[in-house]
Order: sequence, then structure tokens, then C-alpha cells
Amino acid sequence: MQVVVDSFAWIEYLEGSQRGTSAAQIIDDESMGVLTSAATLAEVVSKFLRNGKDFQIALQTIQAISTIAEVTTEIGVLAGKIHVEQKKKNRDFGMLDAFVAATAEKNNARILTGDSDFKRLRNVILI
Repeated sequence: MQVVVDSFAWIEYLEGSQRGTSAAQIIDDESMGVLTSAATLAEVVSKFLRNGKDFQIALQTIQAISTIAEVTTEIGVLAGKIHVEQKKKNRDFGMLDAFVAATAEKNNARILTGDSDFKRLRNVILI
């Protein structure tokens, strides 16, 4: 099975929180194919910088553990379509969330997150 890890799950994982421990059970499972959207990196870097933390260690960890899925034209178009559909159901569904969902759909993967904005999507693992 493959899983796309969103920023919520990565931040919890990197901080070693209780939810991070739940995420680690999946992320650290060697039978799991772990993907991260390049768009997710922006969210993680921003969060670390806003909290005065060094983002380099977080970035290196994510790159060591997961495959970075580039944002291609195909992913961009799919993300736009997903965003429009999800906004009808949830006004808080963000564009970067749509990139995570598009990456998961393109790769036939599940989404690992703690973000309730994803709860209406198929194939979501909530931590």
C-alpha cells in the first residue's frame, strides 16, 4: 500500500506527539510506500519557520523517509477539480489539501492526516 503524508501528519510525526506516534506506525512501516507532495514541503517549512525552528532537519527527515511527488501539470489540474468539488462540501478545504488529494488519487494511495478537512474523502487514514 502507498500513503501520501500531509503536513499535519508530518508535523505531528516530527514533533513526536501522541498523534505523531500514530503516524509513525504507518510512516515507519517498511512495507508502506510513503509519498509526500512537494506542496506539502512548503507547509512544513512555513510551520517550522513561524515557530522559530530549524526546518532543515525536518526537510531532511521527510526526504529520507518518503518519495517527493512533484507537482506536475496533471496534478495541478486534478487538484483544481478536487478543490472545486470539496469546497461545495467544506468551505475550509484548502488548495494545498487538494494537491495532497490529487497526489493520492494519481498514485492510487491513501492520505495520512489528522486534518478533519479530509474526512469526506475516500481512502483517508485519520490519526
